[in-house]
Amino acid sequence: MGRTFFGLVLACVAVSGVAAETGGPVREKVREITLAAGTRLPIVLDTTIGSDISRIEQPVKAHLSRPVALDGKTILPEGSRLSGVVTDAKRSGRVKGRAHVAMRFDTLLVSGHDERYRIDTAAVGRTAQATKKKDALEIGGGAAGGALVGGLVGGGKGALIGTAVGGGAGTAVVLSTRGKEIRLPRGSAMTLKLVKPLTVRVKE
Repeated sequence: MGRTFFGLVLACVAVSGVAAETGGPVREKVREITLAAGTRLPIVLDTTIGSDISRIEQPVKAHLSRPVALDGKTILPEGSRLSGVVTDAKRSGRVKGRAHVAMRFDTLLVSGHDERYRIDTAAVGRTAQATKKKDALEIGGGAAGGALVGGLVGGGKGALIGTAVGGGAGTAVVLSTRGKEIRLPRGSAMTLKLVKPLTVRVKE
């Protein structure tokens, strides 16, 4: 028993000596690096959003489409994931108002590190194109048609009445039809901008 115990002690001392000689377990060096406000983050959406299908506060996911570097060193690897919410989802109006959808991201999960950070980015979004020219053509076309029919039926007076009726008919077409909606499908590329500095831990 005494010899066995003495042998174990010697073994422990030997292992300790080896650890001391080799410097013990090697630990990775980590330092903090700050990305300044205004830094741009190129992303690709992982969630489809739209003015007619999304709602405010709906979760949105995305990932970095390419790495973000500083002084030649990668700070945020490609594929790092971001999450946020829809901040605006407005359908196109029948009378006025173009469709609009927007989002903001507030969380970053660094790829390969599994470290999560709170981030502050400017909201990004898209607005549907205006349709005023098209609406004007629809109204004008209705008025012209009304004038033509009125002229054939009742002469000059009929032409005036026809113009009013035709214009009203054209307006009805515009009022009953919504404008274009806006969609940002999964895979859409866009750029975020940091509103506040972001400090991350980077392995050296």
